Amino acid sequence: MTTTLDEAFSIDHLLTDEERGWRDRARAFAAERIRPVIEQDFEDKHFRRELVAELGALGVLGMHLKDEGCAGAGAVSYGLVCHELEAADSGWRTFVSVQGSLAMSAISTFGSDEQKAEWLPPMARGERIGCFALTEPDGGSDPAAMRTRARRDGDDWVITGTKRWIGLAALADVAVVWAATDDGVRGFVVPTATPGFAATAIDGKLSMRASVQCDVVLEEVRVPGSAMLPGARGLSGPFSCLNEARYGIVWGAMGAARDCLEVSIARATTREVFGRPIGATQLIQEKLANMLVEYEKGMLLALHLGRLKEAGRLTPTQISVGKLNSVREALAIAREARTILGGDGITSAFPVMRHMANLESVRTYEGTDEIHTLVLGRALTGLAAFA
Repeated sequence: MTTTLDEAFSIDHLLTDEERGWRDRARAFAAERIRPVIEQDFEDKHFRRELVAELGALGVLGMHLKDEGCAGAGAVSYGLVCHELEAADSGWRTFVSVQGSLAMSAISTFGSDEQKAEWLPPMARGERIGCFALTEPDGGSDPAAMRTRARRDGDDWVITGTKRWIGLAALADVAVVWAATDDGVRGFVVPTATPGFAATAIDGKLSMRASVQCDVVLEEVRVPGSAMLPGARGLSGPFSCLNEARYGIVWGAMGAARDCLEVSIARATTREVFGRPIGATQLIQEKLANMLVEYEKGMLLALHLGRLKEAGRLTPTQISVGKLNSVREALAIAREARTILGGDGITSAFPVMRHMANLESVRTYEGTDEIHTLVLGRALTGLAAFA
């Protein structure tokens, strides 16, 4: 008798009916709308914009927010959706993260009532796409060195600078732009049709090929004073949004790991060498057992962090533990899966190399391994070693 991954640690029994419902709907959507086309989309560098409205109809865009038009779902439900989408492809979990955890969260948390009313309902429906313009070409790990500036000109703000690796910017209707001012770092809600705003998709990527990341140039972009996010002052604003996205990654990376593990189990029980399935050998069983242990540990950690978040007790340090562990172990599982698949593992007949390539991006964005390591080191010693 075989044991499914959902049954191994009985995680299903730790979830509520509502949480299982969100998970099952996201899993069905991924199976019906993403998996049949993702290998070709990855090959063709194609982002299926038509799925955005479908994700809106599913209710997953900004689903953790309680604003008008948003589902107001719990943190675990949101994590499970991220898990299921990334099991299909990291690019689609990334879209949901950028739209909901970054752009929508920034407007929800720091925006005026007028900004929330204008943007959040259509973004939740997938009728408008948002992006989050924080990272700059000279390095994303030190946003305090931001060169993009916003200056006052009468009642307006004029923004000038460059951003890089901005997800969805070339498709977006609105950008949350972070810029240095005489009063510290501030956020601005900038319609992308504003003169001087230009976004160009980055080509030549070997990862996240079914997603869109961009260079952004802001050349004397003039916005009214009402474009500023009134509740965000300093880097604590964008950092709080990044923590929302990092939380989704804790769950999402384990989705990619699950897909790799499931493919490995299927291959091990059907591929025969020397007259028997390769899964009947001790070496392959050891690989699968080790992969299962790390996957289940990652899922239990994600669930624990989700419960802490719902109780209002989740800290940035704990999120760093989750992000560092989930992505690191997902990559290790993907690499081990490739060895079980043999030479076929490097082909698009299996999702493992695609997951592995995507996870290299996930490992880098929302805080590299090194940055999260230093966050934990500071928490343990009380000493900062970032510079």
